[in-house]
This record gives sequence, C-alpha cells and structure tokens, in this order.
Amino acid sequence: MSGHSKWSTIKRKKGKTDAVRGKLFSKISRELMTAARVGGGDPAANPRLRLAVEKAKEVNMPNDNIKRAISKGAGGGEGVELEEATYEGYGPGGVAIMIDVMTDNRNRTLNDLRAIFTKNGGNLGEAGCVSWVFKRRGLISIEKGKVPEDKIVGVAIDAGADDIEIEESMIGVVTDPGKLEEIRDKLLEKKLELAGAEVTMVPQSTVKLTGPDAHKVLKLVSALEEYDDVQSVHANFDIPDEIIEEESKS
Repeated sequence: MSGHSKWSTIKRKKGKTDAVRGKLFSKISRELMTAARVGGGDPAANPRLRLAVEKAKEVNMPNDNIKRAISKGAGGGEGVELEEATYEGYGPGGVAIMIDVMTDNRNRTLNDLRAIFTKNGGNLGEAGCVSWVFKRRGLISIEKGKVPEDKIVGVAIDAGADDIEIEESMIGVVTDPGKLEEIRDKLLEKKLELAGAEVTMVPQSTVKLTGPDAHKVLKLVSALEEYDDVQSVHANFDIPDEIIEEESKS
C-alpha cells in the first residue's frame, strides 16, 4: 500500500458530497457498461460488475443510471464500444504511475496523456516500464481511530487476508483479488466500517516524497484522474498525510 491509498479514499469521500458528480458518474457508467459487455449483465454471476455496482451505490448514483449502463453494455441499448488500455509513466521524483483507460480513440488518448504528463513534470513511458512495481491485489481500506487496530487485524487475519498494512491514518487489508468480496463481507459482518474495497494495483515498493515534488506528483495524479478517458490511476508515492489533505482541498 502507499500514500496513494489515502489520496484515493479522500477522493472517494469528496465524490459523495460534491454538488457536481457528472464526471464521476460518467466514469462509473463506463465501467458498468464494459463489465456487463465482458461478463454479462447479471451482477450475481459477474464479480467485476458487482464491484462496479457497489462503487456506483457508494457515490449515490441513481438506480436508473446504473440499470441503463448495464443494459447498454449487455446489448440492450446502443452506445460506443470502448477499448480498455493501460499506460505507464513516471512522475516527479521518480514515482511510478499506471493509468487504466477506456477510450474510443487510442491515438487521441495517448497524445492527451502525454501532454498531461509533460505539463505536470512527468514522462509517459513505454509499456512495461513501471508495471513490475505493481501487483494486482484486492485492497480494503479502513480509517484508523474508528475501530481498535487489534480488532481489525484479528478479524482480517481470521477472514483470510494476506497482509495488513498500517499507515498514518489508514489500515489496508490486502487480499487475493478473487477473495476480496468474501473477506469484505466478513469484515462487514463484524460491523467494521470500510472506507473502500477494490481490486487494484498495489505497489511493491514506494517512493517517499516531501516538499515541491510531493505537491507536483499529486497535481499530476489529479490531472490524470480528471481526464475523461481515465478510469483509475495507480502510483507508488509515499507522501505525508498533511500534504495529501492540503492538495485534496485545492
């Protein structure tokens, strides 16, 4: 886990309270459509779609919007077929960054991402340049202070978690991707309040940053997340909570 987990949690909370959620709904709709197209429109038989539906509900996306997106993806409506792709690069301070996109025009997306990296002091790299830093894992995030740490650790281990990582303000429960839902449900059964649960790319090593480079990296990540074609951004920065909190308010 890394400081990026804290950043993602803050962004998720902001998505719940912001008056304008159109961009967030658009990204989730794309994930719903693609998940339904790839694995079918029944969430009970499609784990990826189940997680997408839960993410939509977390941010209070209307049920009609959810159903409409699933219907389009499963073939019940017309829509542009989106292509999934992953891009890799470096941010200020040598931070490794992976970007998952859904696009109907890869050339446009590639050029736009390159421009975002350049503008914010980073470099878009070749395929494979940073993917070795990350591993696909299930990650459940819990805010520290709401539940005793020893209870979280005990419940997570009993539930079958692979690892528990404790940071300044967050506890990360790391799981096998295929066991994410099962372990999440066991945590919920114990009345633990979760900040998020997702299949993501977890960094195996991190880069500690402070000062100007820390602010620059967060601005780059934010700019990437704001780009319409980007679904998710993974980075291996380790930045103090106070800097993350400061940038999240800008």
